[in-house]
Amino acid sequence: MSPAPRPFKNLFFVAAACALVAQWLTCRFLDLALPVPWNALLPGLGIFGAAFLLSWAAELAQLEIPQALALAILALIAVLPEYAVDIYFAWMAGKDPAYISYATANMTGSNRLLIGVGWPVVLFAYWLATRKKQIELDSAQGIEIAALFVATVYSFVIPLKKTLTLFDTAFFLSLFAIYMYCASRSKHVEPELGGPSEWMAGFRVPVRRAWMFSLFVLAGVGIFLAAEPFAEGLLTIGRTWGIEEFLLVQWLAPLASESPEFIVAILFALRACAGASLGTLVSSKVNQWTLLIGMLPLAYCLSAGRIGVMHLDSRQVEEIFLTSAQSLFAVSVLANFSFSAWEAVGLLVLFGTQLSMPSPTVRYAFAGLYLALTVVLLFSRADRRRAIRDLLLRSWRSSP
Repeated sequence: MSPAPRPFKNLFFVAAACALVAQWLTCRFLDLALPVPWNALLPGLGIFGAAFLLSWAAELAQLEIPQALALAILALIAVLPEYAVDIYFAWMAGKDPAYISYATANMTGSNRLLIGVGWPVVLFAYWLATRKKQIELDSAQGIEIAALFVATVYSFVIPLKKTLTLFDTAFFLSLFAIYMYCASRSKHVEPELGGPSEWMAGFRVPVRRAWMFSLFVLAGVGIFLAAEPFAEGLLTIGRTWGIEEFLLVQWLAPLASESPEFIVAILFALRACAGASLGTLVSSKVNQWTLLIGMLPLAYCLSAGRIGVMHLDSRQVEEIFLTSAQSLFAVSVLANFSFSAWEAVGLLVLFGTQLSMPSPTVRYAFAGLYLALTVVLLFSRADRRRAIRDLLLRSWRSSP
């Protein structure tokens, strides 16, 4: 594979992302006392840059492992910034119960953004590139859809019992392990890269691996050192400016940590790699709806130094129930391995409408609407019912 054209442009992008991480590392090592809002903005920019570095490194990893596993790892690595912020809140909740709501706020916000904004935007980008109004997924991606379905069905248990426990951790981590095992047995497909990852892929194998390792290390250190200041900075902004802290954590934190992931998916779509584009976001949803939510009670118990239970208040119950309902509707949409313009518009409108009317009644109403639409979609289309049944029966078998 020859180096990608315009190497200086690609080198500039890599250098810019490294600079975003480096500016925060400098602030941290100098122990600078930053005023509002810089105390959240600068570590947020560090996370933003680190997420790009992780995405490029993960794309390079696709050259050496099966595509389904590569997409799963890419999705996992791309949401590491989200994990860092969420797990920090869960860790602090073990010492101060007031932090419990922030952990679930970040988790529900990021999950709903992925489906309500990420999926529709990817289809729109694909339409701009090809004028096609539908994305077709490969049958191998049934692994992700099946895992998402099982995780979603179980997730309805959480608002019913109003707790997160180590039993939930065991279930979600086991499901994630099965999902990764099945993905690892998929056949290897040569990936289509672009931008900095394509440029780095053109180097000799030892050089390419050195780039990949270096990006992983720099991004990992940056995220580790930025997660706590970013999370606390958001809370400080809320207290200083009179903004509800729950909303800042729920929507602003995911925007900072998931924007690079959205951009990577959009770039895939603009290169007409629709399956990889949407597949990356679907895999991210699976990762967040299994590994991320499963890690929260584990981090909580480790911090508290005992086996305990994360008790959820009424607001968190509403948010998780709404997120579960949206996820179930999304699974029914993808059950036939296609995603149309009308379905994308529906997801975007539903998300935008509920976001503009934040109240308990509205949250339950939209959860009910998502569930009603799921029932209508499945019972009016026999092919989707059969597709979900086949997914559950076949997705966990060995891939060819």
